[in-house]
Amino acid sequence: MPVLATVATSGWVLGPRIRVRVSENGFPSFLPKEVERIRDPAARELAKRIERLPVKVSFTNSPIMSSCVKPSQKRGKEPIVLLHGFDSSCLEWRYTLPLLDDAGLETWAVDILGWGFSDLEMFPPSNVAAKREHLFQLWRLYIQRPMVLVGPSLGAAVAIDFAANHPEEVSKLVLIDASIYAEGTGTMTKLPRALAYAGVFVLKSIPLRFYANTLAFNKVSLGSALDWTNVGRLHCLLPWWEDTTVDFMVSGGYNVSSQIKQIKQKSLIIWGEDDRIIRSTNALRLQKDLQNSVLHQIPECGHIPHVEKPKSVAESILEFLQGDHS
Repeated sequence: MPVLATVATSGWVLGPRIRVRVSENGFPSFLPKEVERIRDPAARELAKRIERLPVKVSFTNSPIMSSCVKPSQKRGKEPIVLLHGFDSSCLEWRYTLPLLDDAGLETWAVDILGWGFSDLEMFPPSNVAAKREHLFQLWRLYIQRPMVLVGPSLGAAVAIDFAANHPEEVSKLVLIDASIYAEGTGTMTKLPRALAYAGVFVLKSIPLRFYANTLAFNKVSLGSALDWTNVGRLHCLLPWWEDTTVDFMVSGGYNVSSQIKQIKQKSLIIWGEDDRIIRSTNALRLQKDLQNSVLHQIPECGHIPHVEKPKSVAESILEFLQGDHS
């Protein structure tokens, strides 16, 4: 079934469950207005596909209107579910998701609870257990088949935690420049909340985000770095972002190193050889620790291969899946 069934002259989009107001340029009205400033055509197009689905969880009275990009159509094959990294959104997949779509895969891009563009006005908890339950309930309501779960950076920790707790719902794993050996959020758990809020305020600043971009990518032009900074911090402009991020940071975060050897699913590890955030030596360590895994290293690539080398990432995922079915 197409994601968007009807576009009325009033500007309302009628989906299978909800109605979403769209702007004159086609962006969902729940996105921050600063989305209009983004120049990257791929980011703009993917932003137009973001929608919110109601997800009922045990820790809120009302369903959480949860942001994601749905597949253009269900194709009967095992679905691919793309997560994102720490404090990011599904817009990370602006280059790679269309390639997976074009290859005939049923591809979802899902915002992890606490980040992305979900409606969190009720300020739900954003700790590890809440993120896990939210992803499970979204899977149960809408995906409903064992999935290939793809996690980049901290999203790899989210994926490992989920697969360890819900092994039957995950058919395979793809881990990209995985941040899985860190011991949670460290000293942030002991900070007074006022100091935690001060740190989080800095986290969304343009200078810090721009500097992070220069570290994350092997080669990026000044213009791209500036525009990608706007893409990467767009979700930070939602009114609940600071509260949900502080809640995650003081909760302790992810510590999944003990869960890695529990993973039985066939796994693909993708790593940028020039990653300056998490050294590529960790790729070899993960391959050793993760049974039934294969490693694909991408030359001349930094920490976010699905942005910097989307064709290589898409081809690696396709080869991994095709090899399993050959």
